[in-house]
Amino acid sequence: MDATPGSAPGPDAVPDADAAVVAGEPVPSDRIALDRDRILAAALAHIDEQGLAGLTMRRLGHRVGVEAMSLYRYVPGKEELLDGVVELLIGDLRMDPDVLHSPTHGWQDFLQRLAHGVRRVALAHPRAFPLVASRPPEAPWLRPPLRSLEWVDAFLSGLLEEGFSDEAAVAAYRSFTSFLLGTLLLEVSAHGADVGPLDVVDDHQADDVEASRHATVWRLRHDLAHDASASEFEVALEALLERLTLIRSELG
Repeated sequence: MDATPGSAPGPDAVPDADAAVVAGEPVPSDRIALDRDRILAAALAHIDEQGLAGLTMRRLGHRVGVEAMSLYRYVPGKEELLDGVVELLIGDLRMDPDVLHSPTHGWQDFLQRLAHGVRRVALAHPRAFPLVASRPPEAPWLRPPLRSLEWVDAFLSGLLEEGFSDEAAVAAYRSFTSFLLGTLLLEVSAHGADVGPLDVVDDHQADDVEASRHATVWRLRHDLAHDASASEFEVALEALLERLTLIRSELG
């Protein structure tokens, strides 16, 4: 049904360039400067405000003032759009001045800064943060929320510089990411985020050429791919029980 005269357009309305010209308003068309960064920023803003479920290419086009077809010049489809939103979130971590790319003040300080940086991203974009967990990573043996080759390489290289063995660095990476993901998904769910169900990652989507450019990740890729879920669960459970034992002794 067509909108009645004077009524506000719905979220799926197609921008009417002719009507805009007649009304003396800015023209919602391809004549508006458009690029991939602007589209991704608009998509992230939409998710922040309305959640992921309502994001469509048509609504996104309406938000930036163009027809949906114009978006496909910059993002081939919704899957690529969501991957781009994840890139923006990871970019926020890169721009955080408190997050270090190497352990200049010891590995504990390095991990604390990194953990708090990821948490700040989650709190700034709680409705978008589950995408960090659900979108396929740059390689199948990478784990969210540290899901980019750049950050995993920085993490592993930093711990190796601090005297960790290969095995210890990989174990620390797994424990650290499990802690962050579980804690932060619970936290953003309290802020209204939809945290399930998550996408299934296709193990064949790895880009070996890109991964091989990150020397530490590439060298340890087989260790990273090893499934140690059961032992990690037991270690985490034991750590929890030890913590509860300490609490019991302290609080009586």
